[in-house]
Amino acid sequence: MNRRTVSFPRARSAAVTSAAVASVVLAGCGGGDVSSTHTPVVVGGTVTIAAASETPSFHPYAQFGSALAPYAYDSLVTVAPGGHVVSGLAEKWRAGATSADFTLRKGVTCSDGAELTASGVARSLTYASDPRNRLVGARAALPGVPFTVSADDAARTVSVRMASPYSFVLRTIGLLPVVCPAGLADPGTLDRSTRGTGPYVLSAYTSGGPYVFTRRKGYAWGPGGATNAVAGQPERLVVSVVPQESTVANLLITGGVNIATVTGPDRARLTGRGLATAQVPTVVGLTFFNERSGRPLSEPGLRRALVGALDRKGLANVAIGGDGTPAGHLTAVDSVCHDDVAEGNLPSRGAVRALRATGWTKNARGKLVKHGRPLRLRMLSSPDFGSTLPSVAELMAATWQALGADVDLVSESLNAVMQAMYQSGDFDVVVGSSPGPPLPAQLVPYFSGPPPSGGLNFAHVTNPVYDRFVALALRAPGAASCGHWNEAAAALFRSADALPVADGTSTVYGYRTTFAVAPGGRVVPTSIRLHR
Repeated sequence: MNRRTVSFPRARSAAVTSAAVASVVLAGCGGGDVSSTHTPVVVGGTVTIAAASETPSFHPYAQFGSALAPYAYDSLVTVAPGGHVVSGLAEKWRAGATSADFTLRKGVTCSDGAELTASGVARSLTYASDPRNRLVGARAALPGVPFTVSADDAARTVSVRMASPYSFVLRTIGLLPVVCPAGLADPGTLDRSTRGTGPYVLSAYTSGGPYVFTRRKGYAWGPGGATNAVAGQPERLVVSVVPQESTVANLLITGGVNIATVTGPDRARLTGRGLATAQVPTVVGLTFFNERSGRPLSEPGLRRALVGALDRKGLANVAIGGDGTPAGHLTAVDSVCHDDVAEGNLPSRGAVRALRATGWTKNARGKLVKHGRPLRLRMLSSPDFGSTLPSVAELMAATWQALGADVDLVSESLNAVMQAMYQSGDFDVVVGSSPGPPLPAQLVPYFSGPPPSGGLNFAHVTNPVYDRFVALALRAPGAASCGHWNEAAAALFRSADALPVADGTSTVYGYRTTFAVAPGGRVVPTSIRLHR
């Protein structure tokens, strides 16, 4: 009998960092949304923000520190809700595929009052990119090729030179949070305090939350020159950890929280409640297959058969909790280079019919066997990735069981799933979720290169066609690279290296609060206004 064990966490982890989720490290490209309301603003005041998971470390380059980093840290440039690049710490910039140059604004200060210099920025970028520092969050956000950084304090310029071309220098290096020299002098302090130039400073920390941020005075170098002195901007931000979306919805209705993101069916209860809203495109149910030597899904023919057997429309309906649209790409619909490349490249039912040619046949009990060994799959999912995803995994498992596989379906906490992905390797299928990375290049470490602990390729993917098109794409800057990036994604689909389930949206709600949302779902801190 197939086993299905269920384990629910006390609280969700602060950021999702597999490829299924690691793309939230930086908001990079695409759309965005702005909420609206018409009531008068409150001067000062406190805004409470619901977070789905704990933040064990506030280090902006660590595995879990990026989600709340924008409150306390700035980057050289910023992506506005409309998807275009605007000023941040830099007032001017020039970037291509092999270099970038930034000119800093005058008068930028760190939270300790020290002036931020070009040398300080260069030190931060160099520290983040040094592989010896093992900074998982920075590694997921930065280019996958080496670079060097130099500075001219008199001219206020920071110059980046790439060792080889990279399509999105500006939207990676330019968007990395900058840590001030005081933080770099003692990186251990960054776990429980903030050392940045951002609009807020972490002023109180409690394990498991809440986390309190206090507004800085004199801040005038936010996105596009935004300041900290606009009427209605809250004096304090209180981030409370609320793991269950049903509880989040209740708190939004009663005013227990002011800002929260809801992705699942609880959104129906929030319609017509007078809440401000902003929509964020997502990819739901990004699924990976363990291709490590010795695991059954190291066989391409078997992976293709399993994917070809699935009812993609049915899976999308379950993932969305209604009439879903099968995902067309590994990225969300508002991301750079997005196109529907899944439909014509994912395996079809023909891959199931070809399964016998790979040596897999059914025995007398209807079970798939090869060389006398039955097909057994360990399949992981987590409600922490999204409330509908355990049900998506159940439908996949039922389909593969009907095909003749034994499926051990395990629903676990996010931390347990991450441990299996990046440490033990004890899985065959992981059904995760993602807002969709803003840049196709941010997927490369998860589909190419070394596995943990030397890299992020936890599924042990080896796809020479993907690697070839990635190499071509990296040589062209920005949108000029899109044709090659989409060919690379198509190669992953044809080999059944990954399966995105559905295109969806999450909704950011505001109770007596308005805000702008940058691509990827990040609330812009300087845009938050508290209303009566």
